[in-house]
Amino acid sequence: MNDNTIKVGVSNKEGQLGFMFTKGGHREGAGRKSIGVTKKVSLTLTDEMWERLDMHCEKHRVSRSEALRRLVEANFK
Repeated sequence: MNDNTIKVGVSNKEGQLGFMFTKGGHREGAGRKSIGVTKKVSLTLTDEMWERLDMHCEKHRVSRSEALRRLVEANFK
């Protein structure tokens, strides 16, 4: 068996498959911890505002989601 072998496992969550390399593997509770509930939204901004947002994200090395989350949190504190 080489290091690139992949195993397929059934998750504890119904209908999900887990893909694992031979080293390590899927463990319940492993991975990034949740910071909240994810909900998909659509946001319409002008091209100029998208450019400003992207420049902000690049400057501060954050994702769009992180930048928008910070703006919302700051507004509702």
